Amino acid sequence: MSLGPCTTLGRALVCAAVLAMAGCAAASPGPGAVPVLRPEVVAEVPHDPTAFTQGFEIADGVLYEGTGLVGASQLRELDPSTGAVLRSAPLPDDVFGEGITVVGDRIWQLTWQDGVAYEWDRASLTRIREVPLAGEGWGLCTGDDGRLVRSDGTSRLRFHDPVTFAETGSVDVAQDGVPVSQLNELECVDGQVYANVWRTDRIVRVDPADGRVTAVVDATGLLDPGQRAGTDVLNGIADAGGGELLLTGKLWPTTFRVRLVPAG
Repeated sequence: MSLGPCTTLGRALVCAAVLAMAGCAAASPGPGAVPVLRPEVVAEVPHDPTAFTQGFEIADGVLYEGTGLVGASQLRELDPSTGAVLRSAPLPDDVFGEGITVVGDRIWQLTWQDGVAYEWDRASLTRIREVPLAGEGWGLCTGDDGRLVRSDGTSRLRFHDPVTFAETGSVDVAQDGVPVSQLNELECVDGQVYANVWRTDRIVRVDPADGRVTAVVDATGLLDPGQRAGTDVLNGIADAGGGELLLTGKLWPTTFRVRLVPAG
């Protein structure tokens, strides 16, 4: 509909009213709009600023972290209340470590473009075996149904058998019908998948049954400008229980314990 030029005072007032109503309609979320959440900080915990965080997960009170970069990739055990590194084990010098997930007494860890995933013994923190990995490895978590969920930097989540690591299916992620690409570190919580969106301060919550984005977390400003120097992107989500998450990033000096609340 064209409103045409507002050439008289009366027509200008009518136009202004119509435009204001149109603006309000555009700004107000519709009945099916995806809710926007923000992290409300409950506590801050030190985080190793040399850790290029690729995977983050809590199991039995221990925080596990997978780090990246060729020659520096590790699997680590951390104290979630202090951020202290309790144990660490290196990956081969020529690989780039990525996402991790705990499966019983084992831990799976992805590599980025090296074509393998590693299975670790959780008690001894030693690598048991490696299996072929088709495509890139980014994020990894374990769903409520026991399947592993993997991201590969696209808008697709891939499902894997937790024992063999064989790929068993996939789903495309979209928000209001628009694909959401560059899905990165993952955390499975209460039947949903939380995914960092690379190069943004945004996390999307995804229904793995159909790939639909059910909420968006706007983490803008979580790391204050004084802490930003020398850091990389937001990338690290761990379920801390009780409705709280731990959030951090690559080379971040801080891990934030947060609750998600409605934005603004």
